[in-house]
Amino acid sequence: MNIQTIGIVGAGQMGNGIAHVMALAGYDVMLTDVSGDALKRAMETIQGNLARQAGRGKISEADMEKALGRIKTTETLTDLGQSDLIIEAATERETVKQAIFEDLLPVIKPDTILTSNTSSISITRLASRTDRPEKFMGFHFMNPVPVMQLVELIRGIATDEETFAACKEVVDRLGKTAASAEDFPAFIVNRILMPMINEAVYTLYEGVGSVQSIDSSMKLGANHPMGPLELADFIGLDTCLAIMNVLHDGLADTKYRPCPLLTKYVEAGWLGRKSQRGFYDYRGETPVPTR
Repeated sequence: MNIQTIGIVGAGQMGNGIAHVMALAGYDVMLTDVSGDALKRAMETIQGNLARQAGRGKISEADMEKALGRIKTTETLTDLGQSDLIIEAATERETVKQAIFEDLLPVIKPDTILTSNTSSISITRLASRTDRPEKFMGFHFMNPVPVMQLVELIRGIATDEETFAACKEVVDRLGKTAASAEDFPAFIVNRILMPMINEAVYTLYEGVGSVQSIDSSMKLGANHPMGPLELADFIGLDTCLAIMNVLHDGLADTKYRPCPLLTKYVEAGWLGRKSQRGFYDYRGETPVPTR
């Protein structure tokens, strides 16, 4: 099918990034969120990021203005009814995602493709709660969306080839690279990345190294652009813990047991950059390790 209009549910970090790249690629975008303030912040973020791209010569001023003109916002979920493709990018909680799809079903077109930007939840299970499991799949962008080149496309057990091909075409038009993944817990990137982060937290928990020595070791010894604890703070420690729990529950293997220290940080509300404290304290001019 020919996809021209895209609905995006959730105006947070992922949702506004997806809206940004879709509009820049020429798609008409309808961005929705339950919070008007979140929509306002999202548009300010998109405008700022597009202006940064224009300032660096990556896009023209005209491209920026056209992209901004293609994005509309609404607090009413059902306004997405005429979208060709809907990408759900709400909170990483299955009950929230299910409720969103249930509310959309009565108003969407018969051929609308439904997708989720989930980083770990079963696509097959989400699809089974809709009237179109064959037109449902995972559309997982990496953060930050305008910068990262990979998109994981995850087929549920019922996803048909036409749906996969249509989503792959969208990824190609964005100038990004699609990785086809099967529907197993955490898919490809997080199946590999999160246990590494969890192991780094265990290394800290067991006193093998400090926050600084662990991050420096992986940056300088493995050529990683960010240390694993710094990366965990960037992603959000609550998100890291949620994905580890999905892996642990879904694969029933003790190697995926979340580190107790990761759980403790989340219980304390120290979730990383977004809460100003995680493995680093971000309240001063320079981040300071908290252990």
